[in-house]
Amino acid sequence: MKIVTLVGGVGGAKLALGLSRVLPAEDLTIVVNTGDDTWMYGLRICPDMDTIMYTLAGLVDPVNGWGIAGDTTHALEALRRYGEDAWFRLGDQDMATHIIRTRYLRAGRSLTDVTALLTKKLGIPQTILPMTDSPVATMVDTVEYGEIDFQTYFVRHRWQPQVKGLRLDGIEVASVPEAVTRALNAADAVLIAPSNPWLSIDPILAVPGLRDQLMARPIPRVAISPIVGGAAIKGPAAKMMVELGHEASASAVFAHYGDLLNGYVYDVTDHSLSLSAPHTAQFKTVMKTDDDKEHLARVVIEWIQTWMSM
Repeated sequence: MKIVTLVGGVGGAKLALGLSRVLPAEDLTIVVNTGDDTWMYGLRICPDMDTIMYTLAGLVDPVNGWGIAGDTTHALEALRRYGEDAWFRLGDQDMATHIIRTRYLRAGRSLTDVTALLTKKLGIPQTILPMTDSPVATMVDTVEYGEIDFQTYFVRHRWQPQVKGLRLDGIEVASVPEAVTRALNAADAVLIAPSNPWLSIDPILAVPGLRDQLMARPIPRVAISPIVGGAAIKGPAAKMMVELGHEASASAVFAHYGDLLNGYVYDVTDHSLSLSAPHTAQFKTVMKTDDDKEHLARVVIEWIQTWMSM
């Protein structure tokens, strides 16, 4: 069963790891949000991509869920010595990833090609793809600071500013990479990870043509709610939903995705929801351990297979 999963952030990485333990490597394609990507210290940083890579490579910091376990920050400390306002944390090993990526991008390679090179060097057998090869930047309109880039909002201000709106700079000229199109055409099902719908998944769906490709095929298109009992497991999803005028609930996440979905998974904590999706399921969706991640991936895939066999 070939699965394409749309992911971003730590929640997406957790599901990706679970799926990697359940599916043959050739049956899993992971399409990653690049709206968080930025330039920092002269390097191209792809935070969501790196979180996915480090997770599948077994390198990720288990406490934070991002970065490399045991990494040091000597280079960052040296930058501060020279007077740099080094508020964006980069580990020394992590920086090596960005140096390699930047070198190849500046040599004219696409982000898709560079990602394939990095994943191969890290020993990752699954296919990891950026949502687009074009630079797209999530811009956050805030009450306190006006419009700021995502990393300034998320890291520098620790996602505390009140959000008024979001804009994807550069999305109009972005396009779907051929590798993503091929994966979607071959997929038996599409899974949307329990990532922030607005910050992690909407940028993917906003790439011109991608949503149409998803809708064109009569296959299961299933989202897993990132909201459990009215709260986000990690990050600003619930806070942002309220600030943008939505209820912080699994039902509101389902409504946000609209007719894109024909299946929806939400946590047992939320009991039975009144949803219009043809197929819904309740599972324990909170992934605290690697076994939890594998279990959720397994039961969701088994549920989809049962539904497809009807």
